[in-house]
Amino acid sequence: MEEAGSRKGEAKKTGLEGTGLSLPGSSHGNLRSAGSDQQLKQTLDSLKSSRSPAVINYGASWCRVCSQILPSFCKFSNEFKNLTFIYADIDECPDTTQNIRYTPTFHFYRDGEKVDEMLGTGEERLHDRLWLHS
Repeated sequence: MEEAGSRKGEAKKTGLEGTGLSLPGSSHGNLRSAGSDQQLKQTLDSLKSSRSPAVINYGASWCRVCSQILPSFCKFSNEFKNLTFIYADIDECPDTTQNIRYTPTFHFYRDGEKVDEMLGTGEERLHDRLWLHS
C-alpha cells in the first residue's frame, strides 16, 4: 500500500529516461531528447535555423528493436561530436511524429533540411550513415 502511494508523487519520466534502459554512462553533451510535442517542435525549429548537422532517432519505449539500437546511438553521440543527436519517443510526441510509420526511424539534417532517412537498425549501418553525415 505504501509503495503505490509513493509512486503517485513521482513524475513520469520521458525521453531517454522514459526508456528504462541502462544507457552508456558518458556525458552525451550533444545528445538531447524530446519528451513532448512542444519540445520536438522547438528542436525541429532550431534545426531549421541551424547550420550544424543533426540526427533524430524516432523510437518507442515498447519497441524491442529501438531498445537494441539506443545504447549504440548514445555511444555514437560521443564519437561524432560535430553531430547533434536527438531522441524522440513517438508516444510522447504523437502530433509531431504522426508521419513516422516504422520504429526506429533516423532522420538526418544538414543546413536545416532533412537530407536522409534510415529505417530500422544495425549498429554498423547506423555508424556508416552517421560517418557519412558528420
